[in-house]
Amino acid sequence: MQAAQERERERERAMKFGKRLKRQIEESLPEWRDKFLCYKDLKKLVKLISATQPSSKAEAEFICLLDSEIDKFNAFFVDQEEEFIIRQMELQERIKRVAATSAAAEYGRIGTEMVNLHGEMVLLVNYSSVNYTGLAKILKKYDKRTGGLLRLPFIEKVLEQPFFTTDLISKLVKDCESTMDSMFPAAAAAAATAARDEAVMMVEQRVFRNAVAALVTMRELRRGSSTYGHFSLPPLTLPDADLLHSLQLPSPIPIL
Repeated sequence: MQAAQERERERERAMKFGKRLKRQIEESLPEWRDKFLCYKDLKKLVKLISATQPSSKAEAEFICLLDSEIDKFNAFFVDQEEEFIIRQMELQERIKRVAATSAAAEYGRIGTEMVNLHGEMVLLVNYSSVNYTGLAKILKKYDKRTGGLLRLPFIEKVLEQPFFTTDLISKLVKDCESTMDSMFPAAAAAAATAARDEAVMMVEQRVFRNAVAALVTMRELRRGSSTYGHFSLPPLTLPDADLLHSLQLPSPIPIL
């Protein structure tokens, strides 16, 4: 009875993650949607693998797709990091040029771009979390189906991949927050305050909305699940409260 209940809970958790991943993809930037884990395709392959004959065409396709997915994650993640570094450096240079003139309108434009950049970087941190969690879950399904032990060595390899290494992107987020704080200090003149408010109002809504959704997802993925333990995600290097504050939310979002 207890085993049957555990299996039922496992199925429910798997369904929840599948729905969460689908929601996350739908709420992501359109140009990012094909960069996420092909969870459904991997799940179909797992179902085709026989427990008595795991070494099959389906298993070979499963392993091949896993490797391909990791290559996809790495390529996308590294490209985005490089783009963010360039954009942040360019914004820093513009800030230096504008500082001498105190042009509120230009400060507002820069502020808008800075807030958008911050939101996209938060999305990239979430991209790493969601895809890692998906890999851990699909590998657990594979091990249960075949009686194999693929998850541990595969996850150990994943932990060394660029897409999982978020130290740099987390630092970029913090640097971006520091820049915004220095641009719009609490004791700034009225013109600077107006520029800050204009930047927040003008920020591209899809980035803002998606970044908030990403924060909720990152919280959910770290609450503890069937993958909690050795395969769990590490704690957020960026506190939720800081992120929510920097996104100008009036209060923390409740965990769904």
